[in-house]
Amino acid sequence: MRDGDASRRRLLDAAAAEFGEHGFAGARVDRIAAASGVNKQQMYSWHGSKDGLFDAVFDDQLERIVDVVPFDALDLPGYAVRLYDEYVREPALIRLTSWNRLERVPRGDLLRGHAHLAQPKLDAIAAAQERGLVVADLLPAEVYSMVIALAGTWSPVSGTFTASSQDDDADHERRRAALRLAVRRTLVP
Repeated sequence: MRDGDASRRRLLDAAAAEFGEHGFAGARVDRIAAASGVNKQQMYSWHGSKDGLFDAVFDDQLERIVDVVPFDALDLPGYAVRLYDEYVREPALIRLTSWNRLERVPRGDLLRGHAHLAQPKLDAIAAAQERGLVVADLLPAEVYSMVIALAGTWSPVSGTFTASSQDDDADHERRRAALRLAVRRTLVP
């Protein structure tokens, strides 16, 4: 990896940690610069502003989760469980998503501008609906939203209980089984 690429990676990682912990409003560019070893002038040269940096971090995290957790419209329960596992393993995206919703996009489609990530999933859900493998009386976007919401039931931003990687394996298995059951009963005919 070239030095510039390594610096950009360090910057995105440090910014993801800072934004995930403090949100957009509470994040400090000085702390991001110190943690990444990238000076603020370079940071602004690459991303233009704190907003631009947040957008780059959010895009990076979305791309990462697409790579780490492959979507399968024919196995929505399994997809929800894999998301749960990733939220426990690496909670940055779910935290960034919540801050983005609270501070920057309070309503509407949070993934607007990310059609290249969402549309293939929606198309796959529609195809599964046509085959009778996913409930057909919901829009594909509604199905996808419900899977994401159910997968986040025990996420770091849960209003009731947050799972962690330190929880007993038996607790994780019980949650996975409950998640599979809920998604299957809700979305699979």
